[in-house]
Amino acid sequence: MFGWGRGKRAGDAADEALNAEEQDLEEGGPFDASEAPDDEVERLDLGSVRVPVPEGGQLQVEVDPAGPVRAVHLVTPVGWLTVSAFAAPRSSGLWAEVSAELAEQLRKDGARVYAEEGDWGPELVADSQNAALRFVGVDGPRWLLRGVAAGPGEHAEECAKLLYAVLDETIVVRGDEPMPVRTPLPIQLPEAILRHIQQAQNNGQ
Repeated sequence: MFGWGRGKRAGDAADEALNAEEQDLEEGGPFDASEAPDDEVERLDLGSVRVPVPEGGQLQVEVDPAGPVRAVHLVTPVGWLTVSAFAAPRSSGLWAEVSAELAEQLRKDGARVYAEEGDWGPELVADSQNAALRFVGVDGPRWLLRGVAAGPGEHAEECAKLLYAVLDETIVVRGDEPMPVRTPLPIQLPEAILRHIQQAQNNGQ
């Protein structure tokens, strides 16, 4: 499967005994494609993001009527996870701006919203009538990665840990083309999933 660590991963006891200057702890993700680790983690390639699928997780694809894929959700026994990437400026800090706007909108919708400090910075936690929500943002080189966990309140902590694990192993493929800030990076489904969706649509006609 994939690792459950966040931030820096600790080594074994021998490594911990090494001098700090000699110890080079591997940084956790999410990773830019230019720094993608050469590991054995199985990831679903969605074009702009490559995400690990939790054990027991299922995919739910949200498709725009006009054709483009809006989002891909990972449905797990404890809740839904959604990982999306957006174009961002070279200067970091887009998440602070986006999260403030998101918090305002959630409050207008009647949710109770508060911030928590996480390994990647401030996170938004929202309690609504329908679900417990957590929004995590990571500012990368010319991209912003946003992760959302949604599920029943009794599974909120477990769902959040699952989101952290997914983000920690996610790879973002920004590309070199110029894009307006906040533009969603395009999602491209694997051919096998596309065929499955087309067959389901044909059967439904």
